[in-house]
Amino acid sequence: MKQLNRTLRTSSQQGFTLIEVMIVVAILGVLATLVVVSVGGQTDKANITAAKSNMSTLSKALDLYKLDNFRYPTTDEGLEALVEKPDSARNWPDGGYIKKVPLDPWQSPFVYISPGSEGPFDLYSLGADGVEGGEGSGADIFEKDI
Repeated sequence: MKQLNRTLRTSSQQGFTLIEVMIVVAILGVLATLVVVSVGGQTDKANITAAKSNMSTLSKALDLYKLDNFRYPTTDEGLEALVEKPDSARNWPDGGYIKKVPLDPWQSPFVYISPGSEGPFDLYSLGADGVEGGEGSGADIFEKDI
């Protein structure tokens, strides 16, 4: 009988109580919330960095276009002139300068204007808000600021 009593006592003491499990789940929930909040700010920074990288690539392709054609694409020709040969292009490599025109990280097209306000062209992203101007992650990102 002593043996049976001892076996019952040790097997019942091996599990967790409902309160202990609930406390652990609550702690994990708080930790998960903290991680999501801290990573959220990094997403904005990553998108801005990706936009700058894409604009740098586009800027280099535009420079190559100018080397071949002695001018940058017009505003009407736009960035598509890097993918498909415009009628006015004299020298245009097979396959173009890039495979396709990328969208910014917020899935909006980059804005290209030629001639630009302070140089041969303006190239920028409208940022997270998708409209001119803005602040923070919604601020416009200009190629000339890279």
